[in-house]
Amino acid sequence: MSYPDISKIDDQPASVVENIAAYIQYTLDNYQQPSAHELVEQIECEFGLVARWDLPLVVSTLAESSGLTRANRQYLCSLIGDGSLAKALRGEDAPDRELLSTIDALFQQSKLYRSSEEFQEMIEFMGLFRDYAPYNNMLIRIQNPSCSFYATARDWQNKFGRNVIEDARPMLILAPMHPVMLVYDLDQTEGTQLPEDLVAFATFEGQWEPSWLTRTMENAERHFIRVDFKTLSSTQAGFATIVRDTGDWKMRIVVHDGLDGPSRLGVLFHELAHIFLGHLGTDQDYWWPGRMNLNRASVEVEAESVAFIATNRLGLSSSSKAYVSTYLNGGKVPTAVSPDLIAKVASRIERMTHERMSPKRRDEKKASR
Repeated sequence: MSYPDISKIDDQPASVVENIAAYIQYTLDNYQQPSAHELVEQIECEFGLVARWDLPLVVSTLAESSGLTRANRQYLCSLIGDGSLAKALRGEDAPDRELLSTIDALFQQSKLYRSSEEFQEMIEFMGLFRDYAPYNNMLIRIQNPSCSFYATARDWQNKFGRNVIEDARPMLILAPMHPVMLVYDLDQTEGTQLPEDLVAFATFEGQWEPSWLTRTMENAERHFIRVDFKTLSSTQAGFATIVRDTGDWKMRIVVHDGLDGPSRLGVLFHELAHIFLGHLGTDQDYWWPGRMNLNRASVEVEAESVAFIATNRLGLSSSSKAYVSTYLNGGKVPTAVSPDLIAKVASRIERMTHERMSPKRRDEKKASR
């Protein structure tokens, strides 16, 4: 295993700092980016309490190493820049045990759901789609960014019992032995009923207070996160993305405008979670961490867990267990999932529905140091 030469940091013994560095790099190489609190606990468990004194310097040095990927350097920089590592070392900002128990309950429900008939029906439906080449998937993405399922008219009829609707809008892909092939989005078909949990994956129900959505959107704006409502595919409820223009916005969230109020809020929670959990990377002010080097299963389990906790505490119910279950590998929760960050982000988003948060300042990071 290779790592930067940090054996002379602060005149500490080479074995101590090298072992800490090797452990952190091993963690990063395995696509895990724990919270500061979890990292401190892991280092203490592996190397003892005295390792706490070396951890800040090791993290700072690794964060500047050209031997790490940009995403991993960003993650390490955010641990320092947002003050979370310093708080964890002081014993502050421990995870909420009540929220952690709620996460455990969701995971248990999701594991049980995997053995249900509904889960098998959904998996069989998804498995019937042809494994199109990555290049064709890219072409579809360009033509219809919100498309989740597509097939030829013949496949829709033969495999799914669905017909392409009149005046349907086809999409073009490349085909073997032919210049192009016409395929159609799920929304351009009608016929046999779809698996219920596939359609209802973004449905949230319960006693509804419209001010929750209004206040959350206002607080998102104070974080320089723009929220839009637009028509998307029936199997895509929303998405979050980085804003790359020169304006004030840091991030942008789009929510399906066809959803009702509770479902709009649940989807907004899910997309805010992606941002606050660092799945899109940190920003220059370190208002959220940088955790881009996680796999798809980990980020979706984390984001939906946040949405489940926050909506559950408002009295809303959802199909989160069905959604999370599709990302459990062999029924096991991905090791990269951070219960600590899930609990903290869920608490933060819940606050966004109840109180007016102070506007963020661009120089807040520097002022707080």
